[in-house]
Amino acid sequence: MIVYHGTTMEIKKPDIKHSKAHLDFGVGFYTTSFQKQAERWAARKGMRLSRPGIINVYEIGDLSDFRVKRFTDTDNEWLQFVVDCRNGKDVYKDFDAVIGNVANDDVFKCVSMFMDEERTLDELRYFRKNDQIAFLTQDIIDSVVKFKESYEVSR
Repeated sequence: MIVYHGTTMEIKKPDIKHSKAHLDFGVGFYTTSFQKQAERWAARKGMRLSRPGIINVYEIGDLSDFRVKRFTDTDNEWLQFVVDCRNGKDVYKDFDAVIGNVANDDVFKCVSMFMDEERTLDELRYFRKNDQIAFLTQDIIDSVVKFKESYEVSR
């Protein structure tokens, strides 16, 4: 599988040391299988930092030897996991990687309302789905994430 990481620099050897806290799936190295999504992330970050956006392309090897959590839908389990991680809980530490939908800013505005779980999930069905693959341990990164190339994106 080919995945993409949008940022402002070439990253041949990804690590989790540079991750922010309180992300959707915890502290980790985040990628996506959607090239255009990574390009939007890179362009946005590049504008904020007045630098070129860079897409790093990786090939992902076999994940079967690792503890991988896959969310196949934006459901109650996904919502609770994202809310817990965004609130600083370490529920992600049981896994080497987590795969599922992105809770971007628009989605998280809806999630932050969290008035009523069913209403929130119903609202989320209208958002465009994107995916993310969060690699949460250095072991899985070193074992299955192989750098292929990088390229610059225009704003």
